[in-house]
Amino acid sequence: MSSMVKFTSGDNSNDGGCEQLEFLNTTSSPSAGSLSTFLEAAIALKEQVVEGTWREGDGEIVDPTVYTGLLGTALTCLRLYEATASHRDLQLAADIVHASATSLTNSNTSIRYTTFLCGRGGIYALGAVISNLCGDHHKRNFYLAQFMELAQEKALPAGPEEGGFGMSYDLLHGRAGFLWCALFINKHIGHETIPSDILERVVKAVMDGGRAGATDHTMCPLMYRWHGTRYWGAAHGLAGILHVLLHFPLSEEDAEDVKRTLKYMMSKRFPHTGNYPCSEGNGRDNLVMWLHGAGGMAITLCKASEVFQHDRELRDAAIEAGEVVWKSGLVEKAGLADGASGNAYVFLALYRLTGDVIYVERAKAFGGFLYANARKLISNTTSSGLDHGFSLFQGLAGAACLWSDLVRPEDSRFPGFEI
Repeated sequence: MSSMVKFTSGDNSNDGGCEQLEFLNTTSSPSAGSLSTFLEAAIALKEQVVEGTWREGDGEIVDPTVYTGLLGTALTCLRLYEATASHRDLQLAADIVHASATSLTNSNTSIRYTTFLCGRGGIYALGAVISNLCGDHHKRNFYLAQFMELAQEKALPAGPEEGGFGMSYDLLHGRAGFLWCALFINKHIGHETIPSDILERVVKAVMDGGRAGATDHTMCPLMYRWHGTRYWGAAHGLAGILHVLLHFPLSEEDAEDVKRTLKYMMSKRFPHTGNYPCSEGNGRDNLVMWLHGAGGMAITLCKASEVFQHDRELRDAAIEAGEVVWKSGLVEKAGLADGASGNAYVFLALYRLTGDVIYVERAKAFGGFLYANARKLISNTTSSGLDHGFSLFQGLAGAACLWSDLVRPEDSRFPGFEI
């Protein structure tokens, strides 16, 4: 029989102003078969995320992004709508996106990036998809028009020979993040909603930039820098950029360079653990998560295995990266970026790749750990005075998405990363 259990975020020794997390729980973590309990928990936690982040008309929206801000709540509501068909969740998502879009007219809210996770692209892509689901074609067309304005930014198709106009290539802040927006729109609204000729120019710029960045590498065809560092992870580096490229029809030469880059990375795994470095030449072997290491790399390798179906080496490497995540144990955080929620999605990706139910059981084990330890794991990471404890990538909203996906693992997708 279920009962109400209260968790508090933050330090209980403070002045008592900590927000409470209340959601349905059993006396222990959900068993392997109790999928309804996961869904109930996802719905209840989503309500707490909304309560903790969304106050309609109550003050300024300081952070409207998907990654750590209010749009992460909108995406969480959308994911719960997909799981439950709750039109209330869909309307909540629509209201939040509308408020976020409106906030861009406020001089105190400035988003320079074009990406899904950290930029205006996320507002317009989510707005278009959610409005389409609501049947509001006027708003859908408005958001699509706004996105097409982003596509006209001259930095997007600029090659390295033109200086790149200062735009990076990564998923969080760069060209790959813009391309992900377009993939999201085209998947949910229809093929060629964002025309391929626009996207092909940006894909070419990403390929050209990677080749230019790898000029001093004889073994690796593509390499990128973010703030001077050649990162390998999903957020700022190769794993994220390659993952996006793998969704596009690539020429034979481009596909071969993507594959050879992946195999270069595979050749540089740490020999004792099988984990991946955070960046080129980095000897630290201590991070296993989506941001850095085997977590994000495993999901990218799963996608590569689907694209290069006859290359057994890529499939084996995906499975091996999943083993690294499993053997490294539970990350003492909750979010998608660097916590147990993000790592659980590795197993769901491997389940879809292999069909082996052991990966669903492993994902449930991580989900059960999150269920039982929400209070301990809530991330109170602050940035510019913001509490991200309920955010999608650094807080508990990622757990709500995970729990809903555990009920339908064949349809699961890492929010903001897998299409």
